[in-house]
Amino acid sequence: MGVNLTIIGLGQIGSSIGLALQKPKAEIDINRVGLDKDIAAARRAKDLGVIDRVELKYSSAVKDANVVILAVPFDQIYDTLEEIAPTLSKNTVVIDTAPIKKTVLSWAEELLLPGSFYVGLIPAINPIYLHDEKTGLDAARPDLFKNGIMGIVTLPTTHPDAIKLASDLTNIIGSRPLFLDPDEIDGLMAATHIVPQLLAATLAITTIGKAGWRDNSKLAGRAYALEARLTELMDTPECLAQAALNNRENTIRILQNTVGNIQTLITDLESNNKTSLTERLSRAQTDYKQWWQERKTGDWLSQEGIPKVEYPTPKSIFGSLFKRKQPHKPE
Repeated sequence: MGVNLTIIGLGQIGSSIGLALQKPKAEIDINRVGLDKDIAAARRAKDLGVIDRVELKYSSAVKDANVVILAVPFDQIYDTLEEIAPTLSKNTVVIDTAPIKKTVLSWAEELLLPGSFYVGLIPAINPIYLHDEKTGLDAARPDLFKNGIMGIVTLPTTHPDAIKLASDLTNIIGSRPLFLDPDEIDGLMAATHIVPQLLAATLAITTIGKAGWRDNSKLAGRAYALEARLTELMDTPECLAQAALNNRENTIRILQNTVGNIQTLITDLESNNKTSLTERLSRAQTDYKQWWQERKTGDWLSQEGIPKVEYPTPKSIFGSLFKRKQPHKPE
């Protein structure tokens, strides 16, 4: 039995999924179709073995798909769902990798027709690549998700077989599934994805072109370069702005906490309190080192009680859902 899998968006995430599902690893025929707004990038992805076929239109890319993976920027999710929804076949599972889930869940409920099922994923990448400055297709790796977790959220109407498929697919690309509440995920992503980028942008806004910048620009060193570099590596301004606006409550909360901590540092400086300032900086450094060690080793997975599992084969993943019969609808 062949399975048709379509990847829309061939950047780091989408292309890494394609590489992880290369045919030599599969027991069944997985036909990987790819589409990207950058046609040259899509064709290069085919040359690199990320996908088997390039499609230029949404309708032709998804019309026979069993699984559609949306690995596009957040600000393109709604339009992409709206474009593909009328063409999807019965039982198609639509999976997205956007950094916000509550909003995307509402879009999926609005736009997907009966018979299509939505599952949201939040991927955590292999720690060995967290400091890799490559982006897009150049940053794609077949083991990008190894030794990580994959946050999973679903709609109440999502068929159990579709949820199992997403969970098993997570396992086969090297991660472990962790089912989370969308509110919880959005809070986590505000703290670890949105706000760090906003802080980097704030540093650039505060310094570049301001008084003294002519000289400062010549002397700015590693600390400045590392922090400000995030403005270039991550989301586009349009995508980041829409993500922050669609996750306003959590983003504002984290920013307000940050402002409070900055004010505490200012108080220490104004009072010339070296002891307090040193303690805060030492605690920050210690906490970071502990997190980084756990992130590298994966120890925190067992600490959170996420069981180790045997990775399923592609045959076991796709065997039950796609027998071309209409699954029962949840009561």
